[in-house]
This record gives sequence, C-alpha cells and structure tokens, in this order.
Amino acid sequence: MRKKKKIPTGQVVLHILFLLMVVMYIVPFLMVLSISFTDEVSLVRDGYHLIPRQFSLSAYKMVFSDPTQIFHSYRTTIIFTAASTFLAVLVMGVMAYPLSRPNYRFNRPVSFFVLFTMLFSGGMVPSYLLIVKYLHLNNTIWVYILPGLVSAYNLIIIRTNYKSLPVELIEAAKIDGAGELYICFKIVMPLCKPVLASIGFLFLVNKWNDWNTALLYITKPDLYSLQYLLQKILKEAEYLKQLAETGQLMGGEVFPSESFRYAMAMVAAGPVLCIFPFFQKYFSKGMTLGGVKG
Repeated sequence: MRKKKKIPTGQVVLHILFLLMVVMYIVPFLMVLSISFTDEVSLVRDGYHLIPRQFSLSAYKMVFSDPTQIFHSYRTTIIFTAASTFLAVLVMGVMAYPLSRPNYRFNRPVSFFVLFTMLFSGGMVPSYLLIVKYLHLNNTIWVYILPGLVSAYNLIIIRTNYKSLPVELIEAAKIDGAGELYICFKIVMPLCKPVLASIGFLFLVNKWNDWNTALLYITKPDLYSLQYLLQKILKEAEYLKQLAETGQLMGGEVFPSESFRYAMAMVAAGPVLCIFPFFQKYFSKGMTLGGVKG
C-alpha cells in the first residue's frame, strides 16, 4: 500500500494566505463593477452588493453622453501611451547599455547627471516655459510623449540588470566581430526582456493615468486625454448633483451620482486590465532581477 504524501502545514498556510490575497484584490474590483451597473435608487436603499439588486445602465449612458468626445480621448490616449512607452523603453534600454559597461569613458559623469536629475528638478514654472515658449509643444500630441521620456530610477534598474549579465558573453560577441549596437539590440536587450517589459508596463500605466499634462498644455478638445476628460465629466456631474437637490433631474429620473463614479473608474481602468495579463509573466521576474546587484 502506498502511503499518501503528506502536505506540509507551512505550505497549506501559505496557499491559504495567497488565496486570501487574491480574494482581497478580486472582491473590490467586482464590487466596483457591480455598483456601476446598479440603479441609483436601489444603491441608496439597499447599499453595496456584489450582484446588482436592480440592473441599470444609466451611469454608463451619462459617461457616453458625448460618445464622439470619448472616442477622441480614447484614440489620443492610446496613441500617446503606446508611442511614449515604446520610445521610453527603446531610449532607456539603449542609454543603459554604455552605463553598464566598465570601459565606458564617461560612465561617472553621466551616471552622476542621471542621479542628479532624479533628486532635483527644474520645477513646474521653468518646465512650462520650456515646453510652451521654446519647444512649442502645447496643443500637440508630442507634449504627452517627449517630456518625461526617460526616468532616472527606471534607467538605473535597467543598468543594474545589464550589469548582472556575464562579461564573458559580451567579450565572446566582440571576438566574433559584433559591434556595440549589435550586442545591445541582439544580445543584451533580448536577455533582459523581463525587466524591460516590467518597466514598460509601469510606464504605460503612468501614461494612461496622466491627466495633469492635458490640464496644463492642452486646450483643444480633440487632444484631451481620457483621464482629463473623465475628470471634467465628473466635475459637471457634481454640478448637476447640486442642481438636483430634490433627487430628480432629466425627465424625472434620479441622478446616478454614486454609480456614475464607479462607471468612470471602469471606463478608465478597463483597457489596462486587459493589457496586464500579457505582461504578467515578465512582471515579478523583471523587478527582482533589476535589484540583484548594484
């Protein structure tokens, strides 16, 4: 008779803890989704539930009351998010390569310059004058892409990851006649794909949630970012809520103030949630590899 393999108690406890953590992440998301589809009267009367007591699309109808503007903002946000993420990973990936090589002549001054920019910045007013008066990037999509393209912190993580590669690998490639650009693009960057994908995903999320750029530099509605547009809609909704003190507005319907907030959260976060599974396999590995040695 075969004896049943005994599962260690510590492993059982660890699995239970991870399951609880998964539930802690999933339940709030389901709650937000449920509230966004719940009728406002039912929400006020019955409170929050994982399953809507009374299904309603009134909140989403308000969000998409002007679908043309929403689609314009989606298009603008998708374009500058994808373009800036690609360029950021490319520029930081190439810039980190010479900084990771011990024979680079200007390693110390360039590394000091990168670290200095991480600790000190010019400030909002000089940045505004530079972008608007001298670079003339306001009211163009380039204002979303070019400023902040390189992050010193992310650059240091990529450089540290490059340093963890065996030196013999680079030397062998040079003996075979490979140039520096070939080594960077064909050997180093493919081997460091996890950390580049992780940095790219974090940069993508940061760009997707950017609303401050549109507030400062954009006056054309066609170039509004999605987050800035949703913020404007929320302010308008707050104004309408103040007008609807009796609870009735627009043909006798109750104004969906609470469910409207959660519907906006789903509209803003939906695309990022769809993209995350493609980066998941790189995410944990990439961030741990970047901090192995400095």
